[in-house]
Amino acid sequence: MHSTARLTHLSSPLPVTRLQILARGSSATPLAAPRRYASNAVFEPIYDFSAHTQSSATKSTIALGDEYLLPVYARPPFVLSHGRGSWVWDADGRKFLDFSAGIAVNALGHADPGVSEVLQQQSSTLLHTSNVYYHEWAPKLAQLLVTLTNKEGGLGYATGGTSPSSSAAKQGAKVFFANSGTEANEGALKIARKVGKDRWAAATGGKVDDVSCPKTRIVCFENSFHGRSMGALSVTSTEKYQLPFRPLIPGVSVGKLNDLECLHRLITDDTCAVIVEPIQGEGGATAATEEWLRALRKRCDETGTVLIFDEIQCGLYRSGNLWAHSAFPIDCHPDVITVAKPLANGYPIGAALTGRRLEGHPRLVQVGHHVLNRLSDRVFVTHMKEMSAYMNNRLEVLPKWFPATLQPHVRGRGFIRGLGFNDVSHPGEVVQLARERGVFLLTAGKDAVRLVPSLNVNKEEGVLSSLRA
Repeated sequence: MHSTARLTHLSSPLPVTRLQILARGSSATPLAAPRRYASNAVFEPIYDFSAHTQSSATKSTIALGDEYLLPVYARPPFVLSHGRGSWVWDADGRKFLDFSAGIAVNALGHADPGVSEVLQQQSSTLLHTSNVYYHEWAPKLAQLLVTLTNKEGGLGYATGGTSPSSSAAKQGAKVFFANSGTEANEGALKIARKVGKDRWAAATGGKVDDVSCPKTRIVCFENSFHGRSMGALSVTSTEKYQLPFRPLIPGVSVGKLNDLECLHRLITDDTCAVIVEPIQGEGGATAATEEWLRALRKRCDETGTVLIFDEIQCGLYRSGNLWAHSAFPIDCHPDVITVAKPLANGYPIGAALTGRRLEGHPRLVQVGHHVLNRLSDRVFVTHMKEMSAYMNNRLEVLPKWFPATLQPHVRGRGFIRGLGFNDVSHPGEVVQLARERGVFLLTAGKDAVRLVPSLNVNKEEGVLSSLRA
């Protein structure tokens, strides 16, 4: 089968008192359990991360990091040593089920043998050439990305189509490779800025390098995350990320996802780019609706604006389809798609698919070709859809059991899911409580816990069985 990690079958409903651990240590009052679900069973912590439990090697590594690493992240006090599939171990022998997958990166899990073999083979033959030269794997990966998009839908290609329908696709979709998702988004924004200047010059008779060209504005949306470089950060409309680095690039307007009324005001003839995640990741696993994406596409067409879909977290089958927008009609499609995270299963790569020609290192693009071939295998996709539906069926009962704690709807699609909490102090606490019980989860935005497991996770083992172990 496709996995070393599994989701458990539940022989009976999850006892309500097990969720009460979410509120332990906080001011929240545990919910009264519906009588038919009442139980005295709870998941007690199985791991203690206090300093006296750390080995000398762990203490030494943490101390070394504290001395020499910039304190950008608040890391938990343990040291990961190795992984396999959806499981990871720390240096002191503790085992964790990883439902964070390196923040939606490790689509094939940790230490995948096929990925390791490709990395070893290519690094022993040709590691880096720069973009000055052709090499074997960049064209192959670009071809695979484009032909899969043609077949499965996206970027103006209808699902199962053989010919493109959007202006970008009619020009022949091209791929620009980079080293990260942030770089892919920077490349997409630069493409849009260049296209905007070209369109303005064509309409007015001006010169494309005229600094007075007004068609330079960019639109993004609340709770977005597009990266940490200055351009990508400028369209990441989250206060905690932006505040320390202002002033950022000017000319950015911020709208609200799924708000139809704001589109006409936000997107004008001076707008060169709109960037949006079809399913927001960091922002709370919130999905854009088909109706809103259609209106967004229409407004971009009316104003000559390049529409960019950031599918770095939600793309490459995490939603159940190649792209999160693949299943939508072509009047909801973008001009540019950016992708990264799962493309090489953790090896650094990013890409922008666009109608404008804008290459990558031999090793990373060969790994990307290997990973994408496996992710797009029909047996793999079918299995992934079955497992994600199974997980979602389990998640959907939780808001019904705990309406005072959880928001009523499970967010996202496929294997990018979010549980919204009514108390914004709970998500971070839940992530910590889960970690103490051997499971890695993520927060999402201010009010949600995110589940983004490896795409080859299976059913019989998993969160609950690991907690019982």
